Amino acid sequence: SDLAAAELQEVSSLLCLEHSGCEDCEDSKLPSSVRSTLLELFGQIEREFENLYIENLELRREVETLNERLAAEGQAIDGAELSKGQLKTKASHSTSQLSQKLKTTYKASTSKIVSSFKTTTSRAVCQLVKEYIGHRDGIWDVSVARTQPVVLGTASADHTALLWSIETGRSLAKYTGHVGSVNSIKFHPSEQLALTASGDQTAHVWRYAVQLPAPQPAADSSQLCGEDEVECSDKDEPDADADASSDCPTIRAPLTSLKSHQGVVIAADWLVGGKQAVTASWDRTANLYDVETSELVHSLTGHDQELTHCCTHPTQRLVVTSSRDTTFRLWDFRDPSIHSVNVFQGHTDTVTSAVFTVGDNVVSGSDDRTVKVWDLKNMRSPIATIRTDSAINRINVCVGQKIIALPHDNRQVRLFDMSGVRLARLPRSSRQGHRRMVCGSAWSEDHPVCNLFTCGFDRQAIGWNINIPALLQEK
Repeated sequence: SDLAAAELQEVSSLLCLEHSGCEDCEDSKLPSSVRSTLLELFGQIEREFENLYIENLELRREVETLNERLAAEGQAIDGAELSKGQLKTKASHSTSQLSQKLKTTYKASTSKIVSSFKTTTSRAVCQLVKEYIGHRDGIWDVSVARTQPVVLGTASADHTALLWSIETGRSLAKYTGHVGSVNSIKFHPSEQLALTASGDQTAHVWRYAVQLPAPQPAADSSQLCGEDEVECSDKDEPDADADASSDCPTIRAPLTSLKSHQGVVIAADWLVGGKQAVTASWDRTANLYDVETSELVHSLTGHDQELTHCCTHPTQRLVVTSSRDTTFRLWDFRDPSIHSVNVFQGHTDTVTSAVFTVGDNVVSGSDDRTVKVWDLKNMRSPIATIRTDSAINRINVCVGQKIIALPHDNRQVRLFDMSGVRLARLPRSSRQGHRRMVCGSAWSEDHPVCNLFTCGFDRQAIGWNINIPALLQEK
């Protein structure tokens, strides 16, 4: 208790010094509006610590009062001529209860503010390995091939999709068949086929054949490093001309074009087995297609506003669609004669994505700054809720370890477990990380170099190495 009080008082003093120092700094380069906002925030933090300090003093007084009462009870028990063993047992029990009460109260009062100032070792646990630079506009989506050779795919507003060598960061193939923004990319479960959705109101299935480059010399592994060692341009976006993406082979036409939507196709995914695909559109519908014939099998209607995302179950014929109408819907195609739908209502703003995880769980992210974990057997309320400080874009779950990657509007990427416990925040500074909104994320659990990828509107995708055992051990 004394140690906690001292720590709180020390932090409060530091904040006071920081506060007063900012006021006295006349040659600050910050605009006055930014300085005033910072001063206000520091003031709020200072007041929070003062409140905690006061609570701590009250707890100390309570400890002293209870100790006096415990001592008095000990005298009364002695007067009743109880054995020393009985007295020791009762005193120990009372002390244990008191200790547990103090721990619970103190943790509850300090966990929120302490977590904000927690010095994490995320730089060692989460390392930037590669930057994939070559697109000429923002990147909406990122995906990892599920068959050999394992390549990275990106979908961009520059009307192209690119395939990359994960190890070298070089582009291997460019798809140019769309005439609108490419909004999503997904790889076939067993063939070298890619499925892309576009603002040109179509989804394309196209075949690729790439040759992975030879591994680079070991000296190039220096890119796997801490924050202070990563050299990168300080401009808002990387220079696309710095990469020779124009030199890679170009795929100009699809094998199959899936048409029937009357608006932007915002996302598409393969159903289990890869013989059918589902698309989500701004025309408020999702469509299920037979890929071989390009025929429309089902049109899924019911959402009241534009769709934002769709996702398929890895082993069952289940589809989940997200919408601006603040809901996401689960479509069940396991029984050919019955196509049931369940509506999940738990967000207060656009649901930007909903994805399947292991078992019967779905994770949804929203512009209302929350992520919710749901049990499909109980749709009434989520089993966990994560509250953040920024809108959340296309989330992705590391199925094996049950870790959720949250890409944010505010350029941050955070990792949480399925219980809602924050594990880490990916390193970001003026020299590394995303410089604009982070749009999407994708795990590749077994890849030895990078096991997490993110993409953003700064025109780049980033490969990260997440030391998952160390991350879970810190938890």
